[in-house]
Amino acid sequence: MMRSVVGKLHYSSVGATRARATTATVRCLSTSGSVTASKEAATTQTIMDEVLIKDVGDNGVIVLNRPKALNAINFSMVQKIHSALKQWESSKKLVIIEGAGEKAFCAGGDVKSLVLALNEPKGERLGEEFFRTEYTLNHLIGTYKAPYVAIINGITMGGGVGLSVHGKYRIATEKTLFAMPETAIGLFPDVGATYFLSRLKGRLGIYLGLTGHRLKGVDVLLAGIATHFVPSEKIADLKRDLLTLREIDTQKIEPILNKYQPKLNHEFSLAPHMSKIETCFSAPSIEEIIERLKKDNSDWAQKNVEVLLKMSPSSLKVTKKAIDEGKGKSLADCLKIEYRLACTALTRDGDFYEGVRALLIDKDQKPVWKPISLADVTDEYVNKRFAALPADKELQLCTSKL
Repeated sequence: MMRSVVGKLHYSSVGATRARATTATVRCLSTSGSVTASKEAATTQTIMDEVLIKDVGDNGVIVLNRPKALNAINFSMVQKIHSALKQWESSKKLVIIEGAGEKAFCAGGDVKSLVLALNEPKGERLGEEFFRTEYTLNHLIGTYKAPYVAIINGITMGGGVGLSVHGKYRIATEKTLFAMPETAIGLFPDVGATYFLSRLKGRLGIYLGLTGHRLKGVDVLLAGIATHFVPSEKIADLKRDLLTLREIDTQKIEPILNKYQPKLNHEFSLAPHMSKIETCFSAPSIEEIIERLKKDNSDWAQKNVEVLLKMSPSSLKVTKKAIDEGKGKSLADCLKIEYRLACTALTRDGDFYEGVRALLIDKDQKPVWKPISLADVTDEYVNKRFAALPADKELQLCTSKL
């Protein structure tokens, strides 16, 4: 089992000062507890330390049960969730996944322990197995037979995005905070992000993936990431109605979700900048994106230049290529490419190690990227990251449902 550790990933985003930058908890102390079955709901609950697996009649409920850790996921949690979903796929009419507490659905994954393992002989194997299992779970969610409802109340980043965004229904609340900030730690938006980000309107996905920009509340719906928006005070009623449905199908679920979604008259927070995002982030290279932002010279553009120049140069180029190419690929193919990229990131002298060292371990906030500049990140370097792995090492996914 992976060692649980504590770390916070601080990243810059447009419109936020460094001191007030959002923190995404990456790995925290595990918690456990007990749950009393409700007779009224005729519920049986199995305690699995950080994950609660609940049978509620013909339905299943998964609760990420590490509120003090903002429900960050580790290897054992991924394994338990995958096992439950496989067991339920043919027997449950509906599956709901949510996070314990009010602060987070799931703030991320176990990057710190993956990097610490690289200090040991063959330490990359831990990361390889974690990513293989996590991406297999992401694919299962994306092809799940039963309706899958993710209630993304609170912080939803990294691994938490992978647990939610590929499901049929994603319910945001006013507390939802979405981001994919991986370029700040020398990685790339993974867990199938190259699939879903590439399908957002215009160049929004590449913008979110490169900058780690945060979206809050109803913006997560307006961006096309959530499918519905429900006030957090109504979530308990929503779950009750879903779990007491006698027959489960889209015609039954949609009216319930729509019933709890208030009339929305909100403008997308990025709407004033969408034309600039289209102009600047449609450039063919990271260098050209930055040049276009500099030429624009607005406060918004200047802040984005500052953000991009702090990120790992190689991560930026890898991310852009992966998202650009993801639009023409299936979820399975995107995850297979991401697995190649993740495996090549698991090196002692790579940017992933250095980014996590600087932000989470030594916390000097001064990563020394290699290569140090965008100009030094050649096409040859990037293409090697995307190269096929040995056949026995490639990510194998069951794609018969696609």
